[in-house]
Amino acid sequence: MSAELSSAGLRASDADRDRAVDVLNAAAADGRLTMEELDERVTSALSARTVGDLAGLTVDLPVAASAVVKELARIEQQGGSAVRGEGWVVPRRLEIESSWGDVTLDFTQAVMAPGTLRIDLDMRGGTLKLVTRPGVVVDTDALVVDYAKVKARPAGDAGAPVVLRVEVIGRMQFGRVVVGPPRRTPFRRSPMP
Repeated sequence: MSAELSSAGLRASDADRDRAVDVLNAAAADGRLTMEELDERVTSALSARTVGDLAGLTVDLPVAASAVVKELARIEQQGGSAVRGEGWVVPRRLEIESSWGDVTLDFTQAVMAPGTLRIDLDMRGGTLKLVTRPGVVVDTDALVVDYAKVKARPAGDAGAPVVLRVEVIGRMQFGRVVVGPPRRTPFRRSPMP
């Protein structure tokens, strides 16, 4: 018996079921599943007995949509630059500890399950940049700023349903937090010959 075949027969845990539901919700948020399909698959996921049963519910979804959403991720740096961009899987909670460096979190093409991302921030100097898209809402009301600045621009379509709520808490000293959609680069004409 192969390892893959034997692991499919393992009994599913509550955490396995929760991860499958996260994947299904993310696929529905991307428009890959209708609400009826989502309801049917979530019901099946919650009653699944084996890991194989759960795998069958996500087998027709892209690999990115079936990525595992971590409960906790960390970024720790001094004087550097950290970027999370295209295809990064947004965790439920992110701890950022940074001194004199920049951190960029780009949500425009991120893989995210609907819900809330809590960012615990301890940053001194530098910039925390959150690049948003319609459906991503950022709340910085619980952030303590010391000699720092928070600048937020709307993400565009104000009527878009909220897919992800980002709560930034903690402290920013001697730096800035910038929130908004990607900047459009102006059209440049090539010089005339």
